[in-house]
Amino acid sequence: SLGELVDKFLEHEGERVKGGFITEGRLTTIQSQCRALLRTKPRSTKIAELDENSFYEWRQMRLKDNPSITTVTIRNETATIGQIFDFAFRNGYSHFPKMYFRPIKISRADVGKRDTFTVAEYEEMVKFLRTYTSKKHCPDDEERTERQKVRDYILTLSNTLMRTGELRQLTWGDVLGFEDRTDETGKKVCVVKLSIRKETSKVRRPRTIWVRGGDYIKRLKTYSDFTEPTDLLFTNRTGTHPLGTRELYKHWNTVMNGIGIEDHSERKLSYYSLRHFGITMRMKSGVPIADVASVAGTSVSHIETHYRHIDDEVMIDSALRNFTPVKEGVDREG
Repeated sequence: SLGELVDKFLEHEGERVKGGFITEGRLTTIQSQCRALLRTKPRSTKIAELDENSFYEWRQMRLKDNPSITTVTIRNETATIGQIFDFAFRNGYSHFPKMYFRPIKISRADVGKRDTFTVAEYEEMVKFLRTYTSKKHCPDDEERTERQKVRDYILTLSNTLMRTGELRQLTWGDVLGFEDRTDETGKKVCVVKLSIRKETSKVRRPRTIWVRGGDYIKRLKTYSDFTEPTDLLFTNRTGTHPLGTRELYKHWNTVMNGIGIEDHSERKLSYYSLRHFGITMRMKSGVPIADVASVAGTSVSHIETHYRHIDDEVMIDSALRNFTPVKEGVDREG
């Protein structure tokens, strides 16, 4: 049946995670795509009843299930479905070698810019988190510790520019050191050196970065029960697994509603949006886009296409900049 095929495929992909061929984050995405497939066709559907054109109108099929789904997501799902049936043919579960789909064109508008927070919204969130994690508003020690982890997870994501999967798999052994510095405004900043391992990176490339957010990681260590080099920074209550998705989003919904962003689902605001916010703030601070890309572990073109949010203030500032020739070269005014 289709359900049995999906189970076998996910088991196969799980082995690829163990072998270091794909990340845990990629497996989570595949699992979500498989759930979408089984919402469209029942688990009991026999593979023998399908042919290479059974999902040709996948876009229409998915829009019936979820009218707000993006074209990019739909196209990504077709790639995974194609892999499932390639796996099925190679293992003798199906009689056709390839699944066909109506071509899906992705325009620049379809890709769009990922939604993120305004500065005012982010500041309101930081303010809310102080109250949310206080003993007065959360007297239960175990619940308060979980809230504190979520708070520091949020602040670490926005300051380090890491992907959620990278941070959830970060261990204390990956924290290489701290330095107290002073930024250009005279404010004291604790920067931290982190090792992002190849096996936890979405792009399968290791990188070592110096980033803001050291204070939050130091603070986490003061109340965490699991701080050995092999322990994860952000663990569940027993220290055996990463902080759970269910727990993370329980608090996320509370925080979003608490700061008045009740349409956060429609705006697609998630923990991943914190990475986008951090990238945007680094660029608005004048950090060269190539340097931001290096820290974030992505390409300059990818940032320009997916992440960059330039508001009116930044565009006006860009319009007012000019250069005056001098003997030695050029000198910027304004």
